[in-house]
Amino acid sequence: MPKMKTKSSVKKRFRQTATGKVLAGPGNKRHGLINRPQKMKRQNRGTQVLEPQDAKTVLQWAPYGLR
Repeated sequence: MPKMKTKSSVKKRFRQTATGKVLAGPGNKRHGLINRPQKMKRQNRGTQVLEPQDAKTVLQWAPYGLR
């Protein structure tokens, strides 16, 4: 049976922790920042842990795991 392919976008956008949680960068940080409250911009720094339902979907797109 041939190898399954990993979605390239998933490789670039997500990471997995040692305990299996999926980390993602927050949205709403690319453009139009002058219209967003300062609190929203502050809270969207760094990475965020995905909800289990979303993490399950992401891990299906990466059959061999994420680095």
